[in-house]
Amino acid sequence: MASGLFHGPRSTGLHAGLIVAVPGFLLGLWPACHRALDPFIQILRPVSPLAWMPLALYTFRDSTVSTIFIIFICAVWPMLISTATGTASVRAEWLNVSRVFGLPRLEHVTRVVFPASVPMILSGMRISIGIAWFVIVAAEMVGAQSGIGYFIWNEWNNLQIASMIVAIVLVGGIGLALDILLKRIGESLSFRE
Repeated sequence: MASGLFHGPRSTGLHAGLIVAVPGFLLGLWPACHRALDPFIQILRPVSPLAWMPLALYTFRDSTVSTIFIIFICAVWPMLISTATGTASVRAEWLNVSRVFGLPRLEHVTRVVFPASVPMILSGMRISIGIAWFVIVAAEMVGAQSGIGYFIWNEWNNLQIASMIVAIVLVGGIGLALDILLKRIGESLSFRE
């Protein structure tokens, strides 16, 4: 019944968002790059993912590809911004210690900057997965022929309220489980002081 955020073609949208958000790490390392790209990010970020749906359906002419695009467009911004913010806000004393020890640039990034950025990166992922899970249900109601959103809409059309409520509770339970999982991963990867 549930399409799943990490299974099937719709997970492609979340994975694509994660891949595109990785350069947010570079935005945090190079403030000039961040200043140059920030206006474009701030123009695209507030547009509702569902506002993109008609354009996606017109462009791709395929409901599955359109749903993947919608999930991507809603997932990328929180991850990108959190990654850039986390990278840019690493404590100055940690950066200074790295410089004093003369760590090469790659080692400086992998041993100091990235581990210190992990909590913010995972916070962005938690937000993105929550939004993507919300949007996948709505996108499947509008343009898909399968998935949990389609199931809920179909049950509504058939006046099967009990099944619809069970599906809604299932969506909430899966969202909670994903959030708890990412929170625990973040706690296990964070620096301990």
